[in-house]
Amino acid sequence: MADKDEYLDGPMWYVVHTYSGYENKVKANIEKSIQNLHLEDQILEVQVPMEEVVEIKDARKKIVQKKLFPGYVLLHMIMNEETWFVVRNTRGVTGFVGPESKPVPLTAEEMIPFGISEGREEGETPEDEMPIEVDIEIGDHVKMINGVWADNEGIVTDIDLAEETVTVTVDSFSRETEVTVGLLDVVKM
Repeated sequence: MADKDEYLDGPMWYVVHTYSGYENKVKANIEKSIQNLHLEDQILEVQVPMEEVVEIKDARKKIVQKKLFPGYVLLHMIMNEETWFVVRNTRGVTGFVGPESKPVPLTAEEMIPFGISEGREEGETPEDEMPIEVDIEIGDHVKMINGVWADNEGIVTDIDLAEETVTVTVDSFSRETEVTVGLLDVVKM
């Protein structure tokens, strides 16, 4: 670890890298250590940054929580020998983010993608500003389930997430025709 002179005064945000899929377990283990070792005044907050995503799958739309940065946990803490040791030796932590695993605090600009900034609170993103994820790709075979083209099958040639539409090539009267329908009007075959 670094000399005591190199520590910054006051709490800063740091990032630790974890094994994939261990983010929530690492968060829980660090929070347990904070409580057991009475470090509440030194490690102030532990976060696994999440984002709400509109997921369209099987012609159903739902809002789901996804990890914003898989494999990373954020810590708002005062960096010293004790806090460094506790975090670094937590099961699932592979190291602090920084050169040679030397902890480097995040700048205000770097914190924005993590959702740590002034303004909107977590969970306040309007649905029309959320990212959209779909279970279909260009080239997939789909069946239309609503509208004029219901029960027709075709191949996806384009997906427009902004408009929430999909273009499908269907066989109509022995010729290929491209039709554009809503994402909620098709299911993957």
